[in-house]
Amino acid sequence: MGNPWAGEVTLVIDGTPRRLKLTLGALAELEAGLGDDSLVALVERFEAGRFSARDLLALILAGLRGGGWQGRSEELAQAEIAGGPMGAARAAAELLARAFTVPGGADGPV
Repeated sequence: MGNPWAGEVTLVIDGTPRRLKLTLGALAELEAGLGDDSLVALVERFEAGRFSARDLLALILAGLRGGGWQGRSEELAQAEIAGGPMGAARAAAELLARAFTVPGGADGPV
C-alpha cells in the first residue's frame, strides 16, 4: 500500500492498513505540535533511540494526516497498532527516514 519512492509507510491501525506520509503540511502540523522543540531535535532523538511515546504519537499522527486520515489524536491514542509500541517505533523511524532521504540513498540526505 505505501509507496517508499513517494515517502510513504504503511501501518496497520485497528486492523486497517493506513498510509502515512510526511507532506509539507503534515510536517508543519508536527512542528506546531512540538512547541519549542524542533524537527531537527525530533530526528536526533530518533537517531539516538531517545524518543518518547509522545514523539511516536505526534509523528504517526502527522503521517496519517499527510496520508489523508481525518481522525482525531484521541482516536489514535486509543487505537491498536500492529506490532505494539515497537511496530509504531519502526514505522515512525521509517517515516522520518523516507521524508528526509533521497530514494535509493545514493545521494544521501536532502
